[in-house]
Amino acid sequence: MGSSPAKPEFVNVLADKQVKEGEDVILRCEANIGEVTAKWEKNGSALECVEGKHTMTQSGTTFSLIIRNAAEEDEGSYTLKLWNDSGSASCSAMVIVELNEWRNAQWNQHPLITALRNFKISNRKVRELRFLLAGPVGAGKTSIINTIKSIFAGHQFINCLAASDSCDFTINYQKHTIGTYPFAFCDMMGIASGQSEGLHTDDVISALKGHMPNEYNFCSRIPLCENTQNYIRNPSVNDKIHCLVSVIAADKIAILENDVIQKMKTIRAEASKLRIPQLVFMTRVDKVCKMTRGDLAKIYQSKKIREKMEECSTRLGVPVNCIFPLKNYHEETNLNEELNCLMLEAFTQAVYSAHEYVTKCSQ
Repeated sequence: MGSSPAKPEFVNVLADKQVKEGEDVILRCEANIGEVTAKWEKNGSALECVEGKHTMTQSGTTFSLIIRNAAEEDEGSYTLKLWNDSGSASCSAMVIVELNEWRNAQWNQHPLITALRNFKISNRKVRELRFLLAGPVGAGKTSIINTIKSIFAGHQFINCLAASDSCDFTINYQKHTIGTYPFAFCDMMGIASGQSEGLHTDDVISALKGHMPNEYNFCSRIPLCENTQNYIRNPSVNDKIHCLVSVIAADKIAILENDVIQKMKTIRAEASKLRIPQLVFMTRVDKVCKMTRGDLAKIYQSKKIREKMEECSTRLGVPVNCIFPLKNYHEETNLNEELNCLMLEAFTQAVYSAHEYVTKCSQ
């Protein structure tokens, strides 16, 4: 009787590939034997070979897949499965395609910082532009404030306690200024699932209208009312919020509970009635895109980031051009110019939007 063939094993496995749009991709690995049946898959399904696009070869114990003229639809996880009567083996690799830049970005922070430092408010009744940060617990609201303060200070600034994914340190309404500049961020408790958890939507609406006093302590079950101590009954333009910034984490968009999304939509709808401009800061982009994690300057060449922006647009009902993908300082100890530029561009748009709002208020 003949001996059974050796069980297939990989001597060298497939390696991840990152290529520019239009380049060829070559995936290659080596097995211990060549007498096997081989099958290529993409994202868990059999790879549908297209003539002139895919070439699968075997030379002895070496197996190769060539993908010509890489396009965004070629991005994905590729797997080679080998088997014979003695067993099977498989290995996978991720192919990432750098798209042609689909949104322009400024990668020099100095002009952005200079423009913001020289910014003047045209409405004399407004001392500072106020930006309200609203979003789920752990989305990075407080970290945005820390990041912007770090950029203007020129060194890491860690003064506001930031939340973890499940814990919110913000229990009262806090106004944070940015040095001596005419900008202030209003930080709030995170939005949570359930009627009696997290921030009450009526509190956000009160803040938008300028009724909420600084240091107000939030209560999930009892929102701010006229009988609350220090309630601002007749808010001035300076007391009101001038731009609503919804903060949402890129890696949490798909799993956010529907009632959290509905609360955010309710807040946005009220802001629209008040004609308050709105933007979305999409944080934690490095958690969803390997290419962006390695090089933030390639964020607008990432298919994954664009998909997350479109998903965010669909769930929140916000135009894609109002969504700004970015990263906060979290683990870093040194400043990063690409990170700074993404934040500064988003913040600059918020400043211009808020200024347009207060300008209209003075007319």
